[in-house]
Amino acid sequence: MPEKMDTFNPAIPTYEGGRIIKMEVDYSSTCDETIPKCKEMAKNDLKFNDALEILLSLEKQARIGSDMMSSARILVAIVQIIHDAKKWDLLNEYISVLAKKRSQSKQAIVKMVQECVLYVDQTPDKETKIKLIDTLRVVTEGKIYVENERARLTKILSDIKEADGDILGAATIMEALQIETYGTMDKKEKVEFILEQMRLCLAKHDLVRTQIISKKINTKFFADAEHQDLKLKYYELMILLDQDQSYIKTSRYYLAIADSECISSNAEKRKPVMISAVLYCILSPYDNEQVDLMNNLYKNKNLEEIPLYKELLKLFLCKELINFDALNQLYGKELMALPVFNKETAHGKKSWEELKNRLIEHNVRIIASYYTRINISRMSELLDLDELGTEEVLAKLVNNGTLKVKIDRPSGIIYFTQKKSQSEILNDWSSGLNELMACVNKTTHLIQKEECLNQLLK
Repeated sequence: MPEKMDTFNPAIPTYEGGRIIKMEVDYSSTCDETIPKCKEMAKNDLKFNDALEILLSLEKQARIGSDMMSSARILVAIVQIIHDAKKWDLLNEYISVLAKKRSQSKQAIVKMVQECVLYVDQTPDKETKIKLIDTLRVVTEGKIYVENERARLTKILSDIKEADGDILGAATIMEALQIETYGTMDKKEKVEFILEQMRLCLAKHDLVRTQIISKKINTKFFADAEHQDLKLKYYELMILLDQDQSYIKTSRYYLAIADSECISSNAEKRKPVMISAVLYCILSPYDNEQVDLMNNLYKNKNLEEIPLYKELLKLFLCKELINFDALNQLYGKELMALPVFNKETAHGKKSWEELKNRLIEHNVRIIASYYTRINISRMSELLDLDELGTEEVLAKLVNNGTLKVKIDRPSGIIYFTQKKSQSEILNDWSSGLNELMACVNKTTHLIQKEECLNQLLK
């Protein structure tokens, strides 16, 4: 029990959760005397419980007297004494009891939790470590003022579950953290947590949730040179997410990586990144965005370092037919050595098939630009397909809105017509009407001319 208590100066306000708390008594001097004395007593096993009782009694008085600073010191001292005694079960018990005390100040709980977090890595075994983490997570649940500590403890628990092979369990507890709402956490640490959530969701093949989580990161954050490591990690995860879903996005991710300071300054690292950007751009379905990206890529100075792939890109930009066998002979060996077309993986097999499809679609567009109509057998010969395969490709392009085609099956003729906008149709109609009226006027003039000649002859 304290022998003397110093009266608190009411002129100095104390804040608790935004409210001004009036401290009735200052126990700081009492704590200065009692805490070291109790720590010495606790070293003797016979007096261990007595030391805790003294501190608990002093804690109650400080708590009732609204001395938050002293309460925090006492709580920290209690957990330190128990930790030094290596009594882990008793530590878990006291953490729960002290946090639930009536009128316990937030500041005291924060200090106690911060101290206990340091003990997590000092536990003798995994089971003890998990128990301590679970106790601290229960104590910090729903408390905004210890949300950062709870998030870090959750990350440690997630790592343990992942190391044990429980990917689903690790991902589940990490997903429960709404880390983007944490106002006191550093922005860099927030991004690290979100990237970890993305990685675990990808590990359990939850692509939809990964896509949702990825939108929580604003890419402007990576403009800072200090965050280049996080930028690379983010785009690597996005590539894993979209490499089978959207080739055009994957190509842009590789270009973003190539623009990173650590990659753009290193030619050896930059080359494979630019190669992947070119290949995924070629694999993208044809549309305005893809054409724009291909043209921009072709103008990129970094492509001078990889002339082979610049020539490959040029093939798809030129309005000339491409023979797949010739392409395979020139580029096949080089392409097969890349992860993009590795036939030992499902992604590699799919990418190789998509390359064939893009080549065929390119050839169809070129044929359509030179012909208004063509025999289906001739077109099949140019595409190196059978007639049924040619019809399937045409049907796919028509459904995509890339081409407007009509097939006359009895005569075996394909008609290519350009898809016109409403304004173009109206202009054509107006132009045709003007030509018709000009013909009518000319005919009327000729008739009148003939009538005049006949009258003169009479």
